[in-house]
Amino acid sequence: MSKKFSDLGINNALTHALADFQIMVPTDIQEKTIPVVLKKKEDVVALAKTGTGKTAAFGLPLLQLIDTSNAQIQAVILTPTRELGQQIGKNLEAFTKYSPEISIATVCGGIPIKPQIERLQSPTHIVVATPGRLADLVKRNAVDISSITYFILDEADEMVSALKEGLDAIIKEIPKSRRTLLFTATMPGTIKQLIQNYMSKHVVHIEVDMSTLGHQGINHQYVVVEPIEKLDVLLHFLNARLGQRGIIFCKTKAAVNKLGKNLAINKFSSGSLHGSLSQGIRDRIMGQFREGHIDILVATDLAARGLDVKEVAYVVNYHLPDTYDAYVHRSGRTARAGAKGLAITILQQEEVIDIADFEDELGIHFSEIKKADAQSIEENKIILWAKKIFKTKPNRNISEHLRKEVRTMFHHLTKEELIEKILAKQIAETSLSHAKSEGERPKKKKL
Repeated sequence: MSKKFSDLGINNALTHALADFQIMVPTDIQEKTIPVVLKKKEDVVALAKTGTGKTAAFGLPLLQLIDTSNAQIQAVILTPTRELGQQIGKNLEAFTKYSPEISIATVCGGIPIKPQIERLQSPTHIVVATPGRLADLVKRNAVDISSITYFILDEADEMVSALKEGLDAIIKEIPKSRRTLLFTATMPGTIKQLIQNYMSKHVVHIEVDMSTLGHQGINHQYVVVEPIEKLDVLLHFLNARLGQRGIIFCKTKAAVNKLGKNLAINKFSSGSLHGSLSQGIRDRIMGQFREGHIDILVATDLAARGLDVKEVAYVVNYHLPDTYDAYVHRSGRTARAGAKGLAITILQQEEVIDIADFEDELGIHFSEIKKADAQSIEENKIILWAKKIFKTKPNRNISEHLRKEVRTMFHHLTKEELIEKILAKQIAETSLSHAKSEGERPKKKKL
């Protein structure tokens, strides 16, 4: 029989809040971590793939351990990105629905620092932060973390590589006697070094079934295309999944911008996300995606880290990631909370050899699927063309004389006849354009 959160030692106020959000049964990482954090004193290193419920695994016991009679900051939670920090902050606020005496502040980069300084002047028990912003606040003497009891590193593998300077500055400010809880999806050498340098010798190691759990429910596929076909194959895939939510990952910001523009031209409900965008734009795009106002997010790996967006049906690797870890985090955006999902990678022939390495390293299996045939691709182009017409706004500046002339020309045609003629014209023009692009000359008609 499945355990309940109360069986793990979580108090009534927190379990009541969880029940309000229909969170009733702990995940594997939660079941293994919560009792250790609550009942033991040692540092903890928890290894679990993204999407397994790590926030509640450390958040619930941490909230229960807070001494509300003490107005000082007792815990710092560090995250690699502002988006993840805000998400953790919101989750903790939700968990404290019936524990209003616990005060949580989220302070991340990319937004004005002054309101955060003002917020920290009020009693605060838990600070959720990105390393750079917290280090800045410490430097300004705007926050006192010298007496914290708990130090939590979430998605630690990302922080030790990209944000090490801020992390080192913070570790110098916190007491050596604190308890450190480290959560990571991978265990590179930099993480092992951090554990050795900054954590106690007696560390409790927690690990879920890494060979399968992080990929449960994900169907891993790849399709091989010629470079010139790549966009058309993607558009065919997307058109077959209209109304579903998905994320397309590209390697570079330039590629994100280019693909995002192509999706917009073809009238897909989409938005683009990368690190060069202002924080305000990033927040707006992520908000639109979370709330279902746009269906497709085109992003660099910035969006792969720890973001929990419900009902992401598929992930597309428009470019194969450079590292195994990046693939784990990308594919982990789908199949969240026990759902099913698809991770499809679009490859060129010379990249197929890399698939076996990803399978061996990650313990997963990729299925090859065949790309859409030429006829399906051409038909999809016609459908996209029709969608562009359907979504084109009327031009109110056209003169009434011109409108009248065109109406007179078409007035004797039925709707069906007009559609047939327009469709035939478009197909003829598309075929001619395709023939020219292939280096063929259309045959001359006999007189």
